Amino acid sequence: MSEKRAVILLSGGLDSATVVAMAKAEGYSCHTMSFDYGQRHRAELDAAARVARDLGVVEHKVIGLNLDGIGGSALTDSSIDVPETPGEGIPVTYVPARNTVFLSLALGWAEVLEARDIFIGVNAVDYSGYPDCRPEFVEAFERMANLATKAGVEGQGFQIQAPLQNMSKAQIIQAGIARGVDYGLTVSCYQADDQGRACGKCDSCRLRAEGFKAAGVEDPTRYF
Repeated sequence: MSEKRAVILLSGGLDSATVVAMAKAEGYSCHTMSFDYGQRHRAELDAAARVARDLGVVEHKVIGLNLDGIGGSALTDSSIDVPETPGEGIPVTYVPARNTVFLSLALGWAEVLEARDIFIGVNAVDYSGYPDCRPEFVEAFERMANLATKAGVEGQGFQIQAPLQNMSKAQIIQAGIARGVDYGLTVSCYQADDQGRACGKCDSCRLRAEGFKAAGVEDPTRYF
């Protein structure tokens, strides 16, 4: 088969929804993967399923993990408060090893599917300072992927694509709108309620709201 397949990490948020639309526009057969990893709320998983259906992916898979078993993050440990004002350094919403684990599982599925491209919506411009969102991390993981897999050793290597890497949040939103993304389906808030309504105070909410304003696009976010 000449089908061009891709595995895409889909969190249910604004960035990853845009990445799915970008991959689809490039002619990829899209297989999306989300994780039930012990995060504060399941609203983002519901959002991911909505986005996958709306964008017409081939298959959407949810993998169960237990990152709350190690904790260390406000997103996996309910005893750690989500910050509601900007701070210094790497914030407590950083989840230890999260993107490394997520990409590793996406790599495994890509090898099974004989897909050569893995997409992730990390961003180094409008982001919260997470070390696993940097270009150096993406490049290092790609090298590792091609060392650690049967496909890589046999010369059918993988490419980790991070098309949002150097885009502002406004540029991401504009790119998604141009490709038909319905941002009303997405949930970005770190502490959304069961209905997917946002707090409007956390870093993720702040970056999202600023992005819509800068893009000149009406913000469809629902707040509690």
